[in-house]
Amino acid sequence: MTAAGSGGSPEYGDGTQHTPGPETAPTASFGPAPGPLPGAASTYPANPRTGEPRRWKGVVAAALVAGVVGGGVGVGGGMLIADGGGTNSAIAQHDPVTGTQINAQAGTVQFAAGKASSSTVDIAVRGARSGSEGTGVVLTPDGYVLTNNHVIGSGGEITVTLPDGSTRTASVVGTSPSYDLAVIKLNGASGLTPAELGKSSTLAVGQSVVAIGSPLGLEGTVTSGIVSALNRTVDVQGENGRPVIYNGIQTDASINSGNSGGPLVNLDGQVIGINTSIVSNSKASGNIGLGFAIPIDTASRVANELIGGGVATKPQLGVTGTNGQSGAATISSVVPGSAADKAGLKAGETIVKVGNRAVSSFSDLVAQISSNAPGSKINLTVADSAGGNQRQVEVTLGSEPDKAAETVDDSLFQQQNPNPYTSPNGGLQGDR
Repeated sequence: MTAAGSGGSPEYGDGTQHTPGPETAPTASFGPAPGPLPGAASTYPANPRTGEPRRWKGVVAAALVAGVVGGGVGVGGGMLIADGGGTNSAIAQHDPVTGTQINAQAGTVQFAAGKASSSTVDIAVRGARSGSEGTGVVLTPDGYVLTNNHVIGSGGEITVTLPDGSTRTASVVGTSPSYDLAVIKLNGASGLTPAELGKSSTLAVGQSVVAIGSPLGLEGTVTSGIVSALNRTVDVQGENGRPVIYNGIQTDASINSGNSGGPLVNLDGQVIGINTSIVSNSKASGNIGLGFAIPIDTASRVANELIGGGVATKPQLGVTGTNGQSGAATISSVVPGSAADKAGLKAGETIVKVGNRAVSSFSDLVAQISSNAPGSKINLTVADSAGGNQRQVEVTLGSEPDKAAETVDDSLFQQQNPNPYTSPNGGLQGDR
């Protein structure tokens, strides 16, 4: 499909270095590369994946502040001893009354985090000129791992850190550019704990969720929140600079640079989405409570196809188009022999609904179509160019190998989204 992009979009945050663009309202861009924070001067223990020292001035400052405070207490108020059993103890410590801090109960954030963390890995990619870092979800005991295409798309040596701290090299099995998904295979892996995959079709707005990833290289970081919205049309920029459009889960669970490809799980510890992008604003980088994940119903279908044959498929309607004058999606042309052609769609007509969901733009149409499997039957509400004379059309979607993301009219896309994907000062960011 060819579309004119619309609205704000997310920024990837896998750590790949990119050229900054102009400051904009919330839109999408690649996030900063993980590594030294500005002004860092001291050298700290080496990153086990890269061998390079980690320099985090912010972390060091916090430790120093804690030391000063501790000293102040010691000098001004005397020493507080908490040995739990000494006869001269001023205070004592106790086990939690409920026990949940020791034995996590099903249906809690702690339970979900513990279960999903055992199937979550850190992914570092190092090329000749660039590098990226993200997260992955273990799919099989022998080392098939699901992640984002933008995490591994730049190419280079892939090193995966397992939950126990050991490392493995990995190779790419296949990629799905349209969905920003990829599967890699760990070399020499066995006995891994596969993630338990849930169903995104059963999600409800307000449901509690947990995100796990490696923001700024901090492996196994857990954040929690809720499902803020469903069926969000998300426009992000892929590795080749072309938009990637998908139907996403919105969450306020903190997702930051390094989380891309990691799991979004329910409180049963089941993966219900793959964290992919976040929204940032012009004044602050990182998470502001707007993150997006690819629904696991889509991701699991794509992953199965990649594992089975190295190539994924995507549904095809077979039209090119633009945003309609009064919203919706106006058809510019119909591909001969396509699903749209067989269903009787005509150039100049407007698609106003897919099923019961209204279509707000051509990008929205792309997202809604992509959420279906190839071969699915869908109902479209089609109108004339002014939105009148509506009629119902049943379409059986076609199938096409997913070798490249859907294309758009670049000039229109840039007008509506002025370089939204590369600005570190604003935009939707990826969570690598």
